[in-house]
Amino acid sequence: MSFDLKNLHLFVRVATLGAIGRAGAEFGFSPTNTSQRIQALEDELDVKLLNRTTRAVSLTPDGELFLDHARRILEDIEDARTALSHNSASVSGRLRVTASASFGRSHIVPFVPEFLRLYPDVQLDLHLTDTVVDIIEQGFDLAFRIGDLAPSSLLAQKLDDDPRMLVAAPDYLARMGTPETPQDLARHACLTMKQRDIWHLIDASEHVHDVRVSGPVTVSLGDAVVDWTLAGVGIGNASLWHTGHHIRAGRLVPVLPELRAWPASRIWAVRPPGRLMHARVKAFLDFMRDRIVETNKTCYADLI
Repeated sequence: MSFDLKNLHLFVRVATLGAIGRAGAEFGFSPTNTSQRIQALEDELDVKLLNRTTRAVSLTPDGELFLDHARRILEDIEDARTALSHNSASVSGRLRVTASASFGRSHIVPFVPEFLRLYPDVQLDLHLTDTVVDIIEQGFDLAFRIGDLAPSSLLAQKLDDDPRMLVAAPDYLARMGTPETPQDLARHACLTMKQRDIWHLIDASEHVHDVRVSGPVTVSLGDAVVDWTLAGVGIGNASLWHTGHHIRAGRLVPVLPELRAWPASRIWAVRPPGRLMHARVKAFLDFMRDRIVETNKTCYADLI
């Protein structure tokens, strides 16, 4: 028995997404061609793998059993390719990466041209969004994330710290006054992300202050928080890599500088579970790790 590996990979994606059309589109197949390929795999195995309706597909008991084997087969093949790639110093293929929009623009986008010059056979698909995506369901090889990570089966690697500081524009402080205690923040316009209306701040004695804050606007984009803080709309709680150059230029001023956001934030590289990284994933991660650390040093090393 011999399998068409593309059909095997296609079956895994159909099972993951629960949709033939969406899975086929990732490979450039029409829904009809995708169905034909799945049927060919079922004919080869002489079992029914999927229950099909007009709206969705689901795994049969045989399909659930075969899915585990299919994933292991594909992982073994990737492991072999990784070993061969390292031996031949060849890094190639499609690489799907996701990161937050603000972080990606400052820490990844500027270095992509250099990476592609070093690895011209890599086709990079970079997805920038401040919405956390399911990297397994959406087929990403690697994600860069900031903050706390929820428990999961994903493999996480810390890349650097992500210190955060309260900041405001001089104009805002001249109009509204400068907070002198954490409790003063409750009387100020505070710019929050994703309905985070309680700021946890730790002082030098390691006492954590929980302050309920409010403001005229909430947003899901870090760039917007910084832009509005610069415009004097309110006080922002932002990463120093995002605000350091503004602080240095006097466009922003630290507020309650003895405090830091709690818990301490980190920058992470996250990837789907597996035994080995493909060569192109390792090459990209190693390359970007060094650039991320150096970019952070440039942004804020003299401010902490």
